Amino acid sequence: MAGRAHQPIVDTDIHPVMDSRRMLDFLAEPWRSRYQSGGRGPGTLGYWNPNGVMRSDAVTPDGKRIEGSVETLGRYYLDVYGIDYAVLNPGNTQHIALSPDPDFSQALISASNDVFVNDWLPRDPRMRLSLSVNAVDPELAAREIHRLGDHPGIAQVLLPSGARIPYGQRFWHPIYQAAAEHHLPVSMHPGSEGVGVSGAPTAAGYPTSYLEWHTGLVGSYMAHLISLVSEGVFQKFPTLRFVLIEGGVMWLPPLLWRFDKNWKALRVMAPWLDRPPSEIVRDHILLTTQPIEEPDRAEHFRQMLDMHDFTHNLMFSSDFPHWDGDTPDFTAKAYPAGIRERVMFQTATEFYHLPVTAETREPVGAGAGA
Repeated sequence: MAGRAHQPIVDTDIHPVMDSRRMLDFLAEPWRSRYQSGGRGPGTLGYWNPNGVMRSDAVTPDGKRIEGSVETLGRYYLDVYGIDYAVLNPGNTQHIALSPDPDFSQALISASNDVFVNDWLPRDPRMRLSLSVNAVDPELAAREIHRLGDHPGIAQVLLPSGARIPYGQRFWHPIYQAAAEHHLPVSMHPGSEGVGVSGAPTAAGYPTSYLEWHTGLVGSYMAHLISLVSEGVFQKFPTLRFVLIEGGVMWLPPLLWRFDKNWKALRVMAPWLDRPPSEIVRDHILLTTQPIEEPDRAEHFRQMLDMHDFTHNLMFSSDFPHWDGDTPDFTAKAYPAGIRERVMFQTATEFYHLPVTAETREPVGAGAGA
């Protein structure tokens, strides 16, 4: 990882890994003993990734994992790339959130949130936390939002994209009500499809390999987006906004073409929709850049950008330290000058209400190909 001149950057997807022993300090009995005995909730599906999930080079000079502490993450990642703000999305809670035992799951999720709120956020003002919540019991999830939702370091509510039912259905409305009351967006992150009580990873069932599973993760994003819009979530909660983290970008324009076409013919089935789905998506749904699409011809990438108004609903994400992450300089060069600054900094700053300093007003990607 090479150093570079400062450019304003907000990274909306970083995966910290805390010392799990610290959670014991925030767990009451009987959950503490159960956790000590090895109870962790659902595991993974066991797909083998030849690259490993975490980058092998994301280590400090003395061999510590960079994502393993607030100090190393700040010094060896945020400082190196000149990142002004970082949204932390803890990965361990995504599977825990889908446990069939909601009370134990809630205890672990709350303890994880407490570790980051108490140990990480106060020690680096650049960091913001996505608040993990229960994805089995929305009432418990809402309770957690009410408990910590007003903390100034909380950026948004975090749900796994693996789920029992689509996120537009009324079952989930207590989460959205609580998020709206605390002026928080809701986000979702992939990787838990097929885990715990969630459905199969794909509409066709369980794939054989990590290659298939990883390539098909975007299917859950499409299903949730269609559900959120069709079920009228944003009519019931007009201030709510939703962030699709690490789901890619270029699948959106053709999906919205199909969605608008079908709505025109079938709008009687969703009479609460007062405008085309593409307009609702534009006003309420944001995406993050990683994994950035990489067609053989760069002009195809920019042509896809022209097919939807991405000016105000696309934010940079690195997915650090995962194996397929995108560095800030790589991403900045991919986007044309007309939207580069918004993608790398401005949209996220406005969206998360992040303080702007003189340094963070410098232009992004100066000298990069336009």
